Amino acid sequence: MATAAPHTPYATAYHAPVLCDAVVAHLMHDPSGCYVDGTLGGGGHTAALLDALGPDGHVIGIDQDPEALDVARNRLSEARAAGRCTLLRGNFRNLSALLADAGVSSVDGVLLDLGVSSHQIDEAARGFSFQQNGPLDMRMDPTRGLTAHQIVNNWPLADLRDVLRQYGEERRAHNIARAICRERPLDTTLALAHVVRGCVPPPDEKKTLARVFQGLRIAVNAELDVLETVLEQTTDVVRIGGRLAVLTYHSLEDRRVKRYLRDGNFEGTPRRDMYGNRVAPWTPVHETTATDDEVAANPRARSARLRVGQRRDTADVGPAMPQ
Repeated sequence: MATAAPHTPYATAYHAPVLCDAVVAHLMHDPSGCYVDGTLGGGGHTAALLDALGPDGHVIGIDQDPEALDVARNRLSEARAAGRCTLLRGNFRNLSALLADAGVSSVDGVLLDLGVSSHQIDEAARGFSFQQNGPLDMRMDPTRGLTAHQIVNNWPLADLRDVLRQYGEERRAHNIARAICRERPLDTTLALAHVVRGCVPPPDEKKTLARVFQGLRIAVNAELDVLETVLEQTTDVVRIGGRLAVLTYHSLEDRRVKRYLRDGNFEGTPRRDMYGNRVAPWTPVHETTATDDEVAANPRARSARLRVGQRRDTADVGPAMPQ
């Protein structure tokens, strides 16, 4: 189901990119550089980067959703024909390999927008939304992998509870998981939503449903494991002085990004050299959220947070002290 394009820069009916101006301003530092949009979606951020780059600048767009790639190919056809844009199909967890296959060894910046695209949410058949009836799918790549239907109907109570608790941060996880198991089989998003609603008082329904669907989506797509994998690879592919920009939408992913940009790990434990200097491959340089005006134009920007780091040269510090 297509929706009207929100009144935000570079928005289309397919997707409205979040914090476009901030992404371009803080990611792009060399107008002739090569940048990666690791979550291409409808191509909004890529289009904004191409407009800001000079004629020798290049953007590589990556997405695992074939439908998103088809939309982006049409939108970016002129830039592709001019040799300024390359589109690759794949999961950004394979960032290094995808770039190597394209003959690229290093880049000047990487953008990762961790949100679900507007189209994926609005398209009932993708199964991401509890407000429309569709199959329990939730796969970012609809052609392969685990589905939400398999988790909801086949996983043991304890495993289902852990998904809702750990990935959805839902305090009623046990009661909801027990109700789901009792009502199996559940085949549609609305059938699942009906069961969840029966576990909570009406004022809590919407937020609880959002947390339950978030937890299932994260489990289906292994999103946190994938995030950690790609963050580690950005350290290998971004040149010294280059930038990494990440748009997060909930605390589980934001915490990982914050720690990696600050400490170079996901435990939040700083490593220091013998002189007390922090030993980490990145330096955080910017953090922001959407303005009230952007949220008014695009409500899905409300929870977005942009973090930007700059790749630093750690050769000028001493060896790390043992932990």
